[in-house]
Amino acid sequence: MNVSLTVWLLTVAALCVLVAVDFFIGRKPHDVSLKEAGTWTVVWVFLAVLFGVGLWYFGGSGSAGEFFAGYITEKSLSVDNLFVFVLIMAKFAVPSQYQQRVLMVGVVMALVLRTVFIAVGAAVISTFSWIFYVFGAFLIWTAWKLVQDARKEAHEDEYQENKLLKMAERRFGVADRYHGTKLFVVENGKRIMTPMLVVMLAIGSTDVLFALDSIPAIYGLTQDPYIVFTANAFALMGLRQLYFLIGGLLRKLVHLSYGLSIILGFIGVKLVLHALHESGVHVPEISIPFSLGFIVLVLAVTTFTSLRVSKKQETEEAARRATGSR
Repeated sequence: MNVSLTVWLLTVAALCVLVAVDFFIGRKPHDVSLKEAGTWTVVWVFLAVLFGVGLWYFGGSGSAGEFFAGYITEKSLSVDNLFVFVLIMAKFAVPSQYQQRVLMVGVVMALVLRTVFIAVGAAVISTFSWIFYVFGAFLIWTAWKLVQDARKEAHEDEYQENKLLKMAERRFGVADRYHGTKLFVVENGKRIMTPMLVVMLAIGSTDVLFALDSIPAIYGLTQDPYIVFTANAFALMGLRQLYFLIGGLLRKLVHLSYGLSIILGFIGVKLVLHALHESGVHVPEISIPFSLGFIVLVLAVTTFTSLRVSKKQETEEAARRATGSR
């Protein structure tokens, strides 16, 4: 797509307005109900679909297909990331009424950081065509690592703070309790961080690691920076509500990591084939319609098998409890 500077500025401005509205709605600390989370999740998905339809009208079916493929992929990866967010919330014992504020700020931080990653990725791609080999190999390796982590039940592990977070805690110090939504407080004449700021930094810095696979993945579906940016933005901006909507369902998606590994491996192969094609090697390239259909099919099968296995496990657990109570 040939996107003008004006369209870019209008898009960024519109997204900033949406973020401001979302922040205004969730500005008061409160427990998010399923009704509220469900309503706003539908709103965000509707806005993404509406944007995709607009791309179809102004940019053609190819651009719309790339957006939807990228959006669905990024959304799926974001759902997997929610597992880690749950661990972070538990690690720092975040009160339920403050969790939506933590996620809101974390999403904004993630959006800013991913914008930087997207710009860097676009610059690298335009300069070094061989980077697709690197992206492809990295995604295939990530897919294999996801399978290994799933077998080890890595999501059950406790969240471990990264070095950057530990350094910030040593430098500023951390209060021993939450002070509402305050980020800094003064104790004994010294300005120190609150646990609220620490958990926000944990969410934001963790998303940087998530971007290491999500950005190459979406560049495997489209090389258009505008589509890459908007697909990431729409995938991230509904993440806060999705956290509260499917929080209890996350544990039931036992096969999600396997599904995502298949998708990342598929996109990795697609990138390698594209790189070979760009190098003059006559190899088949995977089309966007096929990619979109494959991604949707894998996610549908993964969700179905996950819920089926979870239901079977719950039935067996209930039967064991009934037997033990006799």
